[in-house]
Amino acid sequence: MNKAFVKEDSEAEGDGPEQEVALPAGVKNYITPEGLRRLQDELRDLLNVERPKMVEVVSWAAGNGDRSENGDYLYGKKRLREIDRRVRFLSKRLEIASVVDPARQKLRDRVFFGATVTYANEADEEKTVTIVGIDEADLDQGRVSWVSPIARALMKAEEGHVVELRSPGGTESLKIVAIRYPG
Repeated sequence: MNKAFVKEDSEAEGDGPEQEVALPAGVKNYITPEGLRRLQDELRDLLNVERPKMVEVVSWAAGNGDRSENGDYLYGKKRLREIDRRVRFLSKRLEIASVVDPARQKLRDRVFFGATVTYANEADEEKTVTIVGIDEADLDQGRVSWVSPIARALMKAEEGHVVELRSPGGTESLKIVAIRYPG
C-alpha cells in the first residue's frame, strides 16, 4: 500500500521504547504508592519537560523549509507521537489505578500484594521477589507482577508452606522461607 494512504500515526503504534503491558480482562490495576508516584512523575515529566522540548525542536525544524528531507522535523514528529501515546497510556492507567499500601497489611504471616517473599526451589536455591503491580514489574530488580505465575503460586501461602508453580517447563515445588512487608 502506498504510504500516502496510511494514517501518519499508524507507523508509531507499538514501536515505542517500552512495550506497555495490557491488563487482563476484569482485573484491577493494583499499584503500590511508590509505583503510583513513579507513574505520576513520568507523566508530569513528559507533559512539562519532554513534550515542550520536542514541540520547540519541531517548530524550529519546520521553519527550515523542506520537511520531507528534514531529519530534525521527521524525528521530532515521530518522538511527539511516541510521547503522546505514552501520555495517553499513563493517563488511562492512573485513572483506573487502585492503590494498595503493603505497609498497612494486617495479616503479615501470609503472602499478599506488596509482600517480599524469599522461597527455595527444589535445588535449595533461594530467590527473593516482591509482588507489585503490573506497571511496576521488573524481574531484574526482583519485582514481579501480582498476575504472574510465580506470584499467583505464592499468594496466600505462609512461611514453611510448599506451593506448586505451574509453568510451561513443568511443575516445580517452592518452599516459602520468609515473608516481609515494608514498614
